[in-house]
Amino acid sequence: MSSPDDSHIDFDLLWRLASDQRRLRKHSVHGPDHWRRVERNGLFLSSRTGADVIVVRLFAIFHDSRQVNEHTDPDHGKRGADYAASLRNEAFSLDDARFALLTEACIGHTDEQYHSNPTIGTCWDADRLDLGRVGIIPDPAFMSTEFGRAMAISGVLSFEE
Repeated sequence: MSSPDDSHIDFDLLWRLASDQRRLRKHSVHGPDHWRRVERNGLFLSSRTGADVIVVRLFAIFHDSRQVNEHTDPDHGKRGADYAASLRNEAFSLDDARFALLTEACIGHTDEQYHSNPTIGTCWDADRLDLGRVGIIPDPAFMSTEFGRAMAISGVLSFEE
């Protein structure tokens, strides 16, 4: 059981759990390589958006973790949120308000255009800035944060180390 203090979340454990249960191949466009880029993008964006970094990191792990194919899979975000819920209080702890943000971010990341909440918006922007992996240039109109829009306009598609 994780400590109630979520600053002690074992992200390495969560990465292993999510990676081990994935249905797609390891180097899928929706797989762990993508999740890592979303995490990197989200951490960079958070430095300017004020997003909750813990929620952003958890989103990176769970948002596509239950994707079943490389094409249309409209319920994968909900399944990712459900997977996070199944691990909550067993593999990690997160208070209700922050877990609600994570759930909403996972569920809406594919179908919703933008979000005014800085944490959810940062999650979605972090994911969308990695659309170059599938040959899509991110549209600034679909970015939720000013910084995400600026990155899309500048043509920065992902923040690599």
